[in-house]
Amino acid sequence: MDWREGKLGCELQLGETVRDARWLHNNQFFAVSQKKHVYIYDRQGVEVHCLRKHQEVTHMEFLPYHFLLATLGMSGFLKYQDVSTGQLVTEIPTKLGAPVSLTQNPYNAVLHAGHQNGTVTLWSPNSPEPLVKLLAHRGPVRSLAVDREGRYMVSAGQDCKMAVWDIRMFKEVNSYFTRQPASSIAISDRGLTAVGWGTKTTIWKGLYSKHAAEQEKIQSPYMAWGGEGKRIERVRWCPFEDILGLGHDEGFSSIIVPGAGEPNFDALEVNPFETGKQRQETEVKSLLNKLQPEMIALDPNFIGNLDLRSEQQRQAEKDLDAKPVDIETELRNRARGKNSALRRYLRKQRGKNIIDEKRLKVEELWKEQLQQRGEKQKEKEVELGPALARFARKD
Repeated sequence: MDWREGKLGCELQLGETVRDARWLHNNQFFAVSQKKHVYIYDRQGVEVHCLRKHQEVTHMEFLPYHFLLATLGMSGFLKYQDVSTGQLVTEIPTKLGAPVSLTQNPYNAVLHAGHQNGTVTLWSPNSPEPLVKLLAHRGPVRSLAVDREGRYMVSAGQDCKMAVWDIRMFKEVNSYFTRQPASSIAISDRGLTAVGWGTKTTIWKGLYSKHAAEQEKIQSPYMAWGGEGKRIERVRWCPFEDILGLGHDEGFSSIIVPGAGEPNFDALEVNPFETGKQRQETEVKSLLNKLQPEMIALDPNFIGNLDLRSEQQRQAEKDLDAKPVDIETELRNRARGKNSALRRYLRKQRGKNIIDEKRLKVEELWKEQLQQRGEKQKEKEVELGPALARFARKD
């Protein structure tokens, strides 16, 4: 729907469960997580593509600068799909069962996933293991939200607790009590936090400041809505507007919250009033400026920095994850010919009194080779007979 004019864009009767929906890079395409697969539709509601590798997806996020659709399903697999090329970038097993919540950090495109056991894990497509794993709640993490500058995360759990985290240090700043487990959290452009719990929604102002040392606990919410028996399912802010959308069991409501939206938007970044021509140009430019998945990291500023470590340090850090090299196998593979690795190593060790594991293995291997050569020589002599044995080639 066009929410400003109240016009219906398209309506689809899918005849099956819809678990999540996400706009892609603009309002021309959207992804819908249905009962079994994820489908992509255009703005008229025509099915464009079916992503069969994404099965029983419960949560989706779209990374606009990387053109990546991230999905998390019942199986606990996190999958990244490049929607510009159609390639499946990676699939990572979280090994923590069916997820409860998922959000992205708009500052560095790292995904935050909340799990049944109360942990929050941070994911990047470059790592098979979570970048960070923290215990946030004593029960399932119902909802997560990260502020626009990527400094703070707000989490809500089944334990009726809402916690504010400083994700620069992964430290809890403050925690608040909700009368019922919160179902949804959303943070506006100007830092207002909306929390939907039970039939009520509370809006908090000043939950976090730029300086953690100055942070004080807020005693009461900025605004509240509800109490009419409508159970809140999801809350979302409208970008650049002082409007909060509330999805509940009786439909949809929207309320005005003064001071929530960002009035000074950057039209070159995202323009809420763009024309069709501007939209096409923006799409082309964003595809040309598309970031690679390898650039997703906790610190996005590592690109363009000089690596001040020495070559030895880099090699040592690079080899940390590598399996330890089996000296015997390495030398056995390279111990051929007169100038073999084995002979070169023995020549270098002459006159040195250093006895280490490698030298002992080399000497053992050298004795083994000499024994094998002696046996081969005897076999040749026997084969040639006593008359021709003296002409046998000695290695």
